[in-house]
Amino acid sequence: MEMSREKLCASKAEGSSDSGYHCSACPDDEEWGNTSRGRSKSRSLSASPALGSTKEFRRTRSLHGPCPVTTFGPKACMLQNPKTIMHIQDPASQRLTWNKPPKSVLVIKKIRDASLLQPFKELCVYLTEENNMIVYVEKKVLEDPAIANDENFGPVKKKFCTFREDYDDISNQIDFIICLGGDGTLLYASSLFQGSVPPVMAFHLGSLGFLTPFNFENFQSQVTQVIEGNAALVLRSRLKVKVVKEHREKMTVQNGIEENGVVSANLEKEVGKQIMQYQVLNEVVVDRGPSSYLSNVDVFLNGHLITTVQGDGVIVSTPTGSTAYAAAAGASMIHPNVPAMMVTPICPHSLSFRPIVVPAGVELKV
Repeated sequence: MEMSREKLCASKAEGSSDSGYHCSACPDDEEWGNTSRGRSKSRSLSASPALGSTKEFRRTRSLHGPCPVTTFGPKACMLQNPKTIMHIQDPASQRLTWNKPPKSVLVIKKIRDASLLQPFKELCVYLTEENNMIVYVEKKVLEDPAIANDENFGPVKKKFCTFREDYDDISNQIDFIICLGGDGTLLYASSLFQGSVPPVMAFHLGSLGFLTPFNFENFQSQVTQVIEGNAALVLRSRLKVKVVKEHREKMTVQNGIEENGVVSANLEKEVGKQIMQYQVLNEVVVDRGPSSYLSNVDVFLNGHLITTVQGDGVIVSTPTGSTAYAAAAGASMIHPNVPAMMVTPICPHSLSFRPIVVPAGVELKV
């Protein structure tokens, strides 16, 4: 999981005890006083000064880490190496900007949903005729009889660019994406782009609405704001998954005896491994499959064994996926701004196993 980080450096104004604190990471050089909301000086355990020291503690605006000058107890402190002091940007404070005006848009519509036909037509007409956009749609969407037999929609339909899933690569041709449906439609759009994902604008026209914040009633003004670059961005982290499968081939034996006369204990021979990589937005599930027995799954964190799950399987989810299968399995919901991954057992046999939250960026091996 890759996240953007920037260095953080904080400094305090020298002088009397009434001077404020300055943070060079803030754009306005924001200043804090020594009191907070009418209370006296408040000290936290992670930012307390050294015993016997006259220096005041320092404040920081870092969301996911301590201040670079934090002290621990009377003598311990952090090594002041600016190369190791990293700051993760707040995903909720980003703004959309375009290097060039967007020209192409991918419209994802929920398949086999008659209630979305009229919104889909209105949106496509607005994009092609009002904004002169190049609209990409899936070929199977246009094969819907309600759209194929609509004569009034024919002139607009001829301007579409179509593609087929798993056959055509459109990753470098799409400027932004518009989804019509529920959360599943947005997840499908994410799966189409295994590399860089264009900005996604999701309208709430389905059953769930965790990932679809836009209402379709005034779609014209909202789409115009996105095209003009006047919109906020919420960054969602994805899991980089590597699936390793072993290929085995069956050997021809007679009565369990090989040609050299030795009894064959294993009728399969390993011939190699196949590695597949994916980028997933919700979760990765490793379960027992069609077997009716419990599975024993070892979970390693950066090469160290942390637990063995005895149950039906294990779920590794992002904060976005914490509201999906993980929530149904009894896990907590994680805010999308929290850089973390959650490991959730599926029907564990042990009474002591609970969901585990680990930092983003670590390597989990199941």
